[in-house]
Amino acid sequence: MGEQMFYITNLPLGLGVVILLFAIFYYIGWSSSRKTATTGDLYAAGFTIGPITNALAMSATWASLATFMGLSGLVLNLKAPFVFLWIQWAISIPLITLLYGTTLRRMEVYTPASFIKMRYGNSSTVVIAGWMSLTMIMYALGQMIGLGQAFEILFGIPYETALLIAGLATVGFITLGGMLGASYNAAFQMVVMTLALVVPMGAIMKAMGSSGWWFPPLAYGDMVPAMLAAVPDFFDTTYDFRWYFALIPAFTLGPIALPHLAMRVFTATSVKSARWAVVWFNLFLGLLFSGGYIVGFAGNYYTATTGTIIDKPDQIVFILNVIYNPEWVTAFVVGGALAAGLSTVAGNLMAIAALVGHDILNIFAPKMENRAKMRIGYVALALGGVIAILLAFSPPKFLVTSILWAFGLLACTTTPAILLGVWWKEANRLALIISSIVCGFIYIIISPHVIPGIVVGNGVTAALGMSGGLVAIPLSFAMFIVLSLIFNRIPALSAFAPSMEDKRMIDRIHGWGSDYDEKRYAGIVWPLIAVAFCMAIFFWGLQPWA
Repeated sequence: MGEQMFYITNLPLGLGVVILLFAIFYYIGWSSSRKTATTGDLYAAGFTIGPITNALAMSATWASLATFMGLSGLVLNLKAPFVFLWIQWAISIPLITLLYGTTLRRMEVYTPASFIKMRYGNSSTVVIAGWMSLTMIMYALGQMIGLGQAFEILFGIPYETALLIAGLATVGFITLGGMLGASYNAAFQMVVMTLALVVPMGAIMKAMGSSGWWFPPLAYGDMVPAMLAAVPDFFDTTYDFRWYFALIPAFTLGPIALPHLAMRVFTATSVKSARWAVVWFNLFLGLLFSGGYIVGFAGNYYTATTGTIIDKPDQIVFILNVIYNPEWVTAFVVGGALAAGLSTVAGNLMAIAALVGHDILNIFAPKMENRAKMRIGYVALALGGVIAILLAFSPPKFLVTSILWAFGLLACTTTPAILLGVWWKEANRLALIISSIVCGFIYIIISPHVIPGIVVGNGVTAALGMSGGLVAIPLSFAMFIVLSLIFNRIPALSAFAPSMEDKRMIDRIHGWGSDYDEKRYAGIVWPLIAVAFCMAIFFWGLQPWA
C-alpha cells in the first residue's frame, strides 16, 4: 500500500495561473470601484445585478474551498450519506428567497440585520449583528487558512509567508471593488471553479473506464457494479434516522441566516430578478456539486482498487489530476480551488463591512454623512480581512473545527428573529433578545468545543452541531414564541411590544401596500402548534445518542 501526496513541480506554471487570476480580479475590482459612489453601491451593488450574473455569484458565494476540496474529502469518509448533508446546505438560498429574501428586497435593505433594526430596534440589532459578525469571522478564517495552504502547495514556501501573500492580495481586490466588484468577480470565479472541477474529471473517468465520461455528472452510472465490487458499502445509508433529521435544524435553518448569502438576494435588480436568480442558482450549483461528488466517487474507487492511502483526503481532486492529467490541467484545477476560496471570503468580508459599517454604525451615528460612512465601510472591510489573516497564523482549534458548527449557532440565535419577524406580528423584541442570548449560550455550552464535559450527542454529530442543534434550535423558536405571547400582554413591558408601525411594515413588505389588516400574520394557533412541535423535538434531542 502506498501513500499519495499532491505537489506541483512546475513552479512557473503555478505562478502564471495565480498571477493571471489575480490580474483579472483586480481589474474587475478597479473598474467596479469607479462606479461605487454610495453606500447602496458599496453594500448592495446599487441593486443592479441581473439574474444570471447573480445566480453565478450566489453559487460562488455559497461554495467555498470546503465545497471544492472538503466535499470530496468528506465523500471519501461518509460516502453516499454525504449527499443528504449537502442537500441541507444547498436549499439555503432557495429558502432565503422564498421565506424572506424577496420580501426584504422590497425594502432595499443591505443585510438581514438591517431588517432587524427596522423591525425590533437598536438593542436587538446589536445582539443579532454581533452573532452574525462572529460567524463571518469564523467563516473567513477557514477560507484564509485554505488559501494559505493552497499558496504553500503551489509555490513550496512556508505557510506563514504563503498566508501573508494570499491574504493581503485577496483583501486588496475585495476592498477595492466593494459589492459590485465582489458580484462580478464571484460570477467569474464560479465559471472558473466549475470548469476546473467538472471538465478534467471527464478525462479521469474515461481513464477509469466510464462510458459517460463526456458529462462527468453522469459518469459513474455505468461504474456502479465496479464500485460495489470495490467498495460494497459506498451507497449504504446506515445512519440512525435522528442523524438525518438533525441535518434540518443544523444545516438548513442556520444557513438561512447567513448574511453573505442573503446579501446576494438583496443585490438583485428587482423581486422578479431575485426569484429567477434562484432558478439559475439551482442549475449552476447542481452542476458544481455533481462534479464534486464525482471527485469523491472516483477517489473512493481509486483508493479501493489501488490500495493507495490518501494522507490528506481533501486534496483528492488534485491527486487524481496529477495521476491522470497533464500538469497544466492540475495547475488550472488549483486555480479553481483559489477561486472557490476567494469567492466565499469576499462574501464574508462584505457582510462584515455591512454589519459594522452600516447596521451597527447607524445605531451609534445615525446622522453621519454618506461619504464618512463609506470610508468606515471600506475600513471595516479591510479590517475584517486583516483579523482573519492574523487569526489564521495560529488558528484557534475551536474556530477551525467549528465552521460548520457555526451554522447551528446562527439557527438558534438569528433565524427565529428573521423568520418570525417577517411572518408574525406578535414577535416581541425583548423575547428576541432573551431567546437569542440564552439559546446561543446553551448551544455553545453543549457543544464539544468549549466545555467537553457537557455535551449533547457524541462524535461527528456533536462536533458539527447536529445533536446540539436538535436541542437548542427548537428551544429558541419555542422560547421566542412563548415569551412574545406573555410579554405582549404585560402592560409594564408595552415598550417592547410590536408597534402599529411594525405591524403595518409587515403587511407592506409582503406586498399589501396600504391595505392593512390587523389579523393578517397575527394568529396564535399556528405559533402554539409550532411550540408543541419544537418542544417534542427538543426532548427527542436530549435522549442519548447512539
